[in-house]
Amino acid sequence: EVQLVESGGGLVQAGGSLRLTCAASGFTFDDYAIAWLRQAPGKEREGVSCTTMSDGHTYYENSVKGRFSIPKGNTKNTVYLQMNKLNPEDTGVYYCAAGWTCSVLSSWGQGTQVTVSS
Repeated sequence: EVQLVESGGGLVQAGGSLRLTCAASGFTFDDYAIAWLRQAPGKEREGVSCTTMSDGHTYYENSVKGRFSIPKGNTKNTVYLQMNKLNPEDTGVYYCAAGWTCSVLSSWGQGTQVTVSS
């Protein structure tokens, strides 16, 4: 069974950091695109970052550039999202998803809550 599980969310003060983990079971990320998305209360889900494991190319949404990163050295079934300098606008449920491209995501995790207090 293909499954993605996110972890690492929590409550943090503005300016703080969190590292989210996306762990896969039932498949490996070798040739996949792995995306992080988030959904704030009352808002639509938006893409935060996406990386293609085959060439390491990574995209970041403008509001997180310079603060969020997908560290190198991910294993074949684990990808991280390092989030620094968090602000209250980063609050939401964060999801990881996998697919053949960043635009076609076929497997989703259940999400992990990130809450940033001011």
